[in-house]
Amino acid sequence: MARPARRIWEARLPDPKRWAVIVHGGAKTIVPELRERHRQGCLRAVEAAAAVLIVGGSAVDAVEAAVRALEDDPTFNAGRGSVLNAAGQVECDAAIMDGSDLSVGAVAAVRTLRNPISVARRMLPERPVLLVGEGAEAFAREHGAELCVPEDLMAPPQDDPGCDTVGCVALDSRGTIAAGTSTGGLRGCAVGRVGDSPIPGCGLYADNTVGGVSLSGEGESIIRVTLAARLIQVLETDAPGPAIERSLAVLGRVGGEAGLIVIDRRGVIDWGHNSDHFAVAHAAHDAPPQAFVHRSEDRRQI
Repeated sequence: MARPARRIWEARLPDPKRWAVIVHGGAKTIVPELRERHRQGCLRAVEAAAAVLIVGGSAVDAVEAAVRALEDDPTFNAGRGSVLNAAGQVECDAAIMDGSDLSVGAVAAVRTLRNPISVARRMLPERPVLLVGEGAEAFAREHGAELCVPEDLMAPPQDDPGCDTVGCVALDSRGTIAAGTSTGGLRGCAVGRVGDSPIPGCGLYADNTVGGVSLSGEGESIIRVTLAARLIQVLETDAPGPAIERSLAVLGRVGGEAGLIVIDRRGVIDWGHNSDHFAVAHAAHDAPPQAFVHRSEDRRQI
């Protein structure tokens, strides 16, 4: 059961501003004993983002806050809960996109960044879109980001969260949409492997004129069909629900599982998945935080 909303959502502002946020903790199979952990982790993340948005903060700040919360929670395969590659190493990827100007910041195959999403965010004003490995870590050092030893990011064996990605999409009161992703990669994958998460048009996308999306799933399949880009294209004419259904149907051409979270330019939230479970939480100016591990649990009218 999702816990009640905190007082911050009970206290109505004199002139409530329109905002919305949705987060995900990964498309995968979640065993019954871990489902509540996933709900609570997503709730904490969506509350972190909502605390930014409710006072008029930016969508980019909200996305960073939510994804940092997920990276700090070893329940999820990102940041502190990252899985190991074939060499027994951690390699993390993250990206963030600002829909107001289509700027993107991304890092990949990093091993010593406490919160990869924050380094990706620092790259938004830079000319490069994506920095990898030592280059990304050098950028982080130059900009005063918090570093750690790789062991700090490894998931304890008993808490190994599996192969998935975390993410967030937010709409702020100025109409800006932002999207973000972060992942610890694929357990046992080749050294240097980069999936869909840090690649705009694959693992995420945001455009104020259309909407924003963040994905989780089998990265190689998502890349082959540029799933985020396809969803954004469909979202130009379709509501989020049908757009998600059409996008998952396209993914069927190459197989693979995925989960998608969406906010369109009007602030409509929706999500869907073809995996067994997909941990998600959402909130808006007129709706308190709620969390789920399957789309069928979310019975609100969209």
